[in-house]
Amino acid sequence: MNPIIAPSVLSADLSRLREQVEAALAGGAEWMHVDVMDGHFVPNLTFGAPMIRALRRITDCPIDVHLMVEHPERYIDDYAAAGANLFSFHPEATVHVQRHLAAVRERGMLAGLVLNPSTPLAMIEEVVPDLDLVLVMSVNPGFGGQSYLPGATDKIRRVRALLDARRSPARLEVDGGVTAANIAEVRAAGADTFVAGTAVFGAADVRTAVSELHRLCSARA
Repeated sequence: MNPIIAPSVLSADLSRLREQVEAALAGGAEWMHVDVMDGHFVPNLTFGAPMIRALRRITDCPIDVHLMVEHPERYIDDYAAAGANLFSFHPEATVHVQRHLAAVRERGMLAGLVLNPSTPLAMIEEVVPDLDLVLVMSVNPGFGGQSYLPGATDKIRRVRALLDARRSPARLEVDGGVTAANIAEVRAAGADTFVAGTAVFGAADVRTAVSELHRLCSARA
């Protein structure tokens, strides 16, 4: 699959949201990534559906929502109505995972599951046919600006092997500490979609930062 860069608005300057989003898109970003945290599943509190609506007024690009919340099924309708295109959640945060994946798709969104650093692949194996995306967390979720956990690379390889063995068309996304220094390694391990927060919105030139990430993950052998 062609690589996708999905800048995380968690790291954006919200007072300059339109300017920064437009610069990222001009640099080649395909998606915008929104981290939703409830202060319970993870120790932080961030955005809700209003952020999705705000982004939708700025751009018509796909909006990739990652819910780090308890009982994410409660928010499927709200995020679909707000304009989200992809809806990913953690299997530990709910029960009846397959039912909720089906509900996400029924609302016209793509459905994804998220693997924390300590979450085994067994948590997704039984529902691979129901997945449009698998998100591997390469940091422990809750805060932006963390460093990439080296053990994530092997996990990405194992997820890629699982998806390939099942002939799944699901995208393999990675989130956490993705930078210009490691994106080629992450791509070589099998990822095709890259969430980057600080590496994009913390850069002096957002447009150039996205372009460089694209260049590095597209130049692999």
